[in-house]
Amino acid sequence: MEKLKMYEALNWASSYLEDHDREAFAAELLLRHITGLNRTSFFMELREELSEEHLKAFGIALDQHVQGVPVQHIIGHEEFYGRRFHVNRDVLIPRPETEELIFYMFDRADRIFKKKKKVLAVDVGTGSGVIAITMKLERPDWQVTATDLSQAALATAKKNAQSLEAEIEFTEGDLLQPLEGKKFDVFLSNPPYIPHSDFSTMSEIVTEHEPHSALFADEEGLILYRKMSEQLPAHMNRPGLIGFEVGAGQGETVAALLRKAFPDDHTEVIYDINGKDRMVFCELTDSSVE
Repeated sequence: MEKLKMYEALNWASSYLEDHDREAFAAELLLRHITGLNRTSFFMELREELSEEHLKAFGIALDQHVQGVPVQHIIGHEEFYGRRFHVNRDVLIPRPETEELIFYMFDRADRIFKKKKKVLAVDVGTGSGVIAITMKLERPDWQVTATDLSQAALATAKKNAQSLEAEIEFTEGDLLQPLEGKKFDVFLSNPPYIPHSDFSTMSEIVTEHEPHSALFADEEGLILYRKMSEQLPAHMNRPGLIGFEVGAGQGETVAALLRKAFPDDHTEVIYDINGKDRMVFCELTDSSVE
């Protein structure tokens, strides 16, 4: 087998992936994973020869990705809000849009709860746990609960919480059902919101490797927003904050569901960095000061 320097292997792999309609950047992620190098060390050693063992493993990983296996499943993790989270076939791979949901939530929560330290927060449909764990690690005084219907997803979330040393209360159940009798200051959720009709137009990297229960929802992707909006009034404190991640084009419809549930409060649609309606927030006023 011909010896290659790392930069030569990287250039070849990037072209190979592009020729097969995959992102060229995946080559760097896979090669760094195989060599065990962080990004700084990786670029310092680009002119070093790649060992035969690493070259073989790199080729196998590239072929896996070309065949549709997500890079995150090959390397076993994804970066989110500056931290590394374990991912697998049981959970949705975290997306950058969800980082924006958390960023905008903190911006509002810090204003609403500026005099309150022990904020009670919940993440419904936690999946890999990225929302709940990030809330706890970024705001250590908060008391954070996370729910999911999937036992397998909860097992992954618990593994992430343990490795990142985040104290989360995990509970299994459908939407807000396991939270009976409990009220929260902050509610966040990134539920399944893709209409089943979109399946045929989606990449097999997503449809064949991520759990459909975390992707697709009935009523054109809106059923879970409707159900949660109906359940939320019994579970929210005042003042309070509700935040949903939504699919592009769903913002105003989801906002209308929250306005129906909380007609006297402020609901707004927020656009993401790509100009798509991606978040809906509802700020609940403090009834004691009205």
